[in-house]
Amino acid sequence: MYLSAADHRIPLSDGNSIPIIGLGTFSEPKLTPKGMCVASVKTAIDVGFRHFDGAYVYQNEHEVGEAIREKMAEGKVRREDIFYCGKLWTTHHDPEMVRPSLERTLRVLQLDYVDLYIIELPMAFKPGDEPYPKDENGKYLYHKTNLCATWEALEACKDAGLVKSLGVSNFNRRQLELILNKPGLRHKPVSNQVECHPYFTQTKLLKFCQQHDIVLVAYSPLGTSRNPFWVNLSSPPLLKDPLLNSLGKKYNKTAAQVVLRFNIQRGVVVIPKSFNPERIKENFQIFDFSLTKEEMNDIEALNKNVRFVEMLMWCDHPEYPFHEEY
Repeated sequence: MYLSAADHRIPLSDGNSIPIIGLGTFSEPKLTPKGMCVASVKTAIDVGFRHFDGAYVYQNEHEVGEAIREKMAEGKVRREDIFYCGKLWTTHHDPEMVRPSLERTLRVLQLDYVDLYIIELPMAFKPGDEPYPKDENGKYLYHKTNLCATWEALEACKDAGLVKSLGVSNFNRRQLELILNKPGLRHKPVSNQVECHPYFTQTKLLKFCQQHDIVLVAYSPLGTSRNPFWVNLSSPPLLKDPLLNSLGKKYNKTAAQVVLRFNIQRGVVVIPKSFNPERIKENFQIFDFSLTKEEMNDIEALNKNVRFVEMLMWCDHPEYPFHEEY
């Protein structure tokens, strides 16, 4: 199936729609020069990206907002063309903190609403403004999680017009069912953002989400950086895979373009992160070729069922999502 860049959107269960490719803006603040995120978002808009995935905890939402507003002022895009996803951090799960957290994101972006607001992790940490609270021994300080109460506070934000759609991230099947089966549910999650790529295909979770009209959004769709502090290096680098590179040669594409094409053909939204202008352009050029059914099966067979992003530093949290099969 070919998809033109103009209609690469997937309908959401609440009547909205999400562009099937977005620009991830995750950055490690100490490693990303000031202004780089502004330049990258502006480049992405010029290339054709309309979906931007951000988070308050990335500490660069002010740059994303600046770039969007500049492009709107130029007449390149209207607000309704842009799809922005923001995230509720783990230290703001208490219901009374949810709306102030979203309002803070809106102030930083200088926008009236976000298109999607998601619970970034199903694990709550000690409430407050310290994003990674620890005790004097360096142990993370957790907080009792009540995902249903957090969700109800998000529903109120949607009713108030601060956000168009609600979703989650890093939720396993049980945690999704907790929300879906919540008594009095008024707005169901429309998306679940998780790690997903040919070495970690998430087939069972994808099927479950599709059965419940939940769109899977793939972070780290190209694998991820090889930072040993937080990345599992037991899997080899995804983009060096021989099959992906041979398919790239066949279609005159890069291995990265083949990987992104694989996921969008499965109906999975991809949000590759890049601050490199050439790669940003390249990542968007995935609508002029199509993988065959056999090639899709061959790529799916690369699955090693191993995460690059394991978050093992929090594996003792009662709601750590990755102990379960999916």
